[in-house]
Amino acid sequence: MTQPKMRLEHDALGTIEVPADRCWGAQTQRALLHFAIGQERFPRALLRALGLAKRAAALSNVALGRLDAPRGEAIAAAAMRLQAGELDDQFPLTIWQSGSGTQTNMNANEVLAYLANRQLGCSADSPAAVHPNDHCNLGQSTNDLFPTLMHIATVEQLHHQLLPALTTLHACLAHQAQAWADMIKLGRTHLQDAVPLTLGQAFSAYVSQIAGGRRHIESVLPQLYPLAQGGTAVGTGLNTAPGFAERFADYIAQWTGLPFCSADNKFAALAGHEPLVALSGMLSVLAVSLNKLANDIRLLGSGPRGGLGELHLPANEPGSSIMPGKVNPTQCEVLTMVCAQVMGNHNTITFAAAQGQLELNVFKPVILYNLLQSLQLLAEAMVSFTAYCLTDLQPQPAQMRHWLDRSLMLVTALSPRIGYEQAARLAQAALAKGTTLAEEVVASGCLPADEVERLLRPDSMLGPR
Repeated sequence: MTQPKMRLEHDALGTIEVPADRCWGAQTQRALLHFAIGQERFPRALLRALGLAKRAAALSNVALGRLDAPRGEAIAAAAMRLQAGELDDQFPLTIWQSGSGTQTNMNANEVLAYLANRQLGCSADSPAAVHPNDHCNLGQSTNDLFPTLMHIATVEQLHHQLLPALTTLHACLAHQAQAWADMIKLGRTHLQDAVPLTLGQAFSAYVSQIAGGRRHIESVLPQLYPLAQGGTAVGTGLNTAPGFAERFADYIAQWTGLPFCSADNKFAALAGHEPLVALSGMLSVLAVSLNKLANDIRLLGSGPRGGLGELHLPANEPGSSIMPGKVNPTQCEVLTMVCAQVMGNHNTITFAAAQGQLELNVFKPVILYNLLQSLQLLAEAMVSFTAYCLTDLQPQPAQMRHWLDRSLMLVTALSPRIGYEQAARLAQAALAKGTTLAEEVVASGCLPADEVERLLRPDSMLGPR
């Protein structure tokens, strides 16, 4: 095998060989050696946020007279390429690194410096060269940059992926709840027969739960707009210029179209991540609701001959490698697996966010990785579930009527007329004899047939009376 061409790069610890076709420098290469752990890498959302942040920092420093325009504009131009997704292959590190995210920050600084120098026509040792720390990291620390990235990436993914998916799912459920408002079916509690309700009423519960999930998530958003940038190492802002934090936040708000602002208390922004924990908790709440929805649809669609069969689920693909003609509720299964992952991610995020010692939380990469994964999985699973399950659900009125006619719990409507204990005896007798409830009540002589027929009408049991 031909050995790749190498070049020498140096940092504060000395020189090290770096592949000649890579843009990163010595610190990234050392990190590849010292943190060869796992395969989990930061997603595009983080790299886009990193491009936005480095561009905003460079231009803010130019505007404040801290950085000369040629260097600042060259850094900003390279950062725009990172923001656009052109440099993703230059970020090889996994999330398992320093708990502040230092290695990924320096990865970005080295790549941007390399590209800026190429644009300026400078060698790295030229007096006019862009330096990874002195210029690309000017007025910044990983300690304030990384929590800033956490908020930018999270908020963008919320607005552009999760909330639209949630809106589409909610609209589909709301349409079905209205369309199926008159379809009466047997209710079930404890997985046992209960009194009737309509399919629309059942779906109205899902509509309300999903709407509640959206409200919970949106309630956290105001806590996510404040950015830590400008706090530098411990929150004091040492080595940054007055006005840098506000100018930086203004750039981010302008470019994203979202109301980002500078955090009032940078010390808290570095040391704690409660807003992200709160969001993760709300995602876990949403996962609980989605899990209920998917499991209910799976139960109502069970069959086709041996289950409840009140819903017909779309046949998207063959369900079995051995049983011909079998179709499985695969969209329900994948959604509930995603929900399990999101709930597990919340446990990790909660524990990681509790690891703030003194002026810094040092579990930032794992918090962000799990949170972005939860956002992406939920969004994509909701899109898939809506498109390939919900949209083509078909109610089965005949099967609903079949279970309703056989139900013994309609006896609940007789309880105010004949008393709880006598009603219970009649229901138990019908079950033991295999008769219908109406037959058993009439045979008992406690009520005339016409009154039994009137009282046992399911459509009269759908609300207070």
